[in-house]
Amino acid sequence: MLASLSLVLLGAAAAVTPCETLDAMSTAQVQIRATSAPAGPFVAPGTPAPAATPAASPVLPAHCRVRLVLRPTSDSNINAELWLPATTWNGKFMAVGNGGFGGAIQGYGEMQTALRLGYATAGNDTGHSAADGPNGMFALGHPEKIVDFAYRAMHEMTATSKKLVDRYYGSAPQFSYYKGCSTGGRQGAMAAERYPDDFDGIIAGALANRHIQMHTSGVYRSIELSRRPEAAISAAKAEMVTRAVLNKCDTLKEGFLNNPRACSFDFSTLACKGADADSCLTAPQLKMVEQFYGGVKNSKGELIFSGQALGNPLPALRGPAAGAQPGGGYDTVRIWGFQNADYDWKTFDLDRDMPIINSKVGFVDAVDPDLSKFKARGGKLLLYAGWGDTTITPENTVLYYDNLKAKMGRNQDDWTRLFLVPGMAHCRGGDGPNTFDLIGTMEAWKEKGVAPAQMTGFNPQSGLSRPLCPYPQYAKYKGSGNMKDASNWACAAP
Repeated sequence: MLASLSLVLLGAAAAVTPCETLDAMSTAQVQIRATSAPAGPFVAPGTPAPAATPAASPVLPAHCRVRLVLRPTSDSNINAELWLPATTWNGKFMAVGNGGFGGAIQGYGEMQTALRLGYATAGNDTGHSAADGPNGMFALGHPEKIVDFAYRAMHEMTATSKKLVDRYYGSAPQFSYYKGCSTGGRQGAMAAERYPDDFDGIIAGALANRHIQMHTSGVYRSIELSRRPEAAISAAKAEMVTRAVLNKCDTLKEGFLNNPRACSFDFSTLACKGADADSCLTAPQLKMVEQFYGGVKNSKGELIFSGQALGNPLPALRGPAAGAQPGGGYDTVRIWGFQNADYDWKTFDLDRDMPIINSKVGFVDAVDPDLSKFKARGGKLLLYAGWGDTTITPENTVLYYDNLKAKMGRNQDDWTRLFLVPGMAHCRGGDGPNTFDLIGTMEAWKEKGVAPAQMTGFNPQSGLSRPLCPYPQYAKYKGSGNMKDASNWACAAP
């Protein structure tokens, strides 16, 4: 209690235990190697140290760099790093997430930001590395590694990190946060679901929370295009469809939709009324386009994975080349679902195989909408996605949020909010207001009780700024003034 009070009064704390002595906390399941790192530029593992540091290059404060190898099972090998500020600790901890199939500590950029803010911060490789095989091949014959990827790696790293923080500073973290996007978004949702005591606040973006469903639907679409080549979409037809949607829906002529859900489009208006041409869609092509934007469904009409948001470009769609494997996350089907590197994808049947795959590895998906335990302990969940995300459709994050409120009740704004960013691509980038302060927003919400009524987003390249509004609100142009100026927009209800 006194230690925590001191942190509040002083604003920053220093280590009370020498860094290298943390090695003594190693066990049979936890290997610890700690080294003191002086202030200086970050050097990623496997890269040579620079001969000199340019004056403009950001440097990291002095810290204790802890390399961890966690083995909660005999087939686990989770690599993680924990960075502990030597003299500027803010009394808090932040874990960061991964992308794709993981396989490396991918959060070094986020960790550098957190360390400069005074956080003790950690990231992990999800329990496997490139040596275990590319993409999802690491799981062939290694079911425990799928569990590590699903949820165990992040939890084990977090639990161990908190113990090391306590030992190093003589005080546990006052607040523990998580920040991740894509696979990292799934990891955040999973933590709220399975380990509600791990974090006080979770920032989760562009949710890949339905990893199994998403990859399987991508594989299905690729296989269907192989079986029905007449449904393929050429680049010219894809451009025609995209242009038609924007001509109707992009009323402000920004090149992206500020609120895609405010517009609807009847793709049947593009159907060929005579001979096939680049200016129209045949019946099979029309069905494929409607599936792209409407989502993949089984024969019962049940949604397997959400479709793309209106306004996002339709790509050329075609099946795998002769002799090639289908796209869309094939390893999730053949390796994770069937443990068969020689799986014959030509036998795939969505109605039959989706339930089989879910029965084996459905635990990877973070889809439980009942987060009452996380809410009860005061947890805050800040969700976000880019409306311009063509990697993981933003509609999937909206679905997660809608399901949560359907289960827990409509009014959940005191602990969870969703922000949808116009024109932002996958986790970052794009033509919209793609830069905003998620960490500061979470700190104000959890530590000061200031719920985010809006955030201000910026685009460093174009100078555009815009208020980001909690869903279902959206930023509405006031009708006059520079559209790139946030002051000429206001949050409005749909």
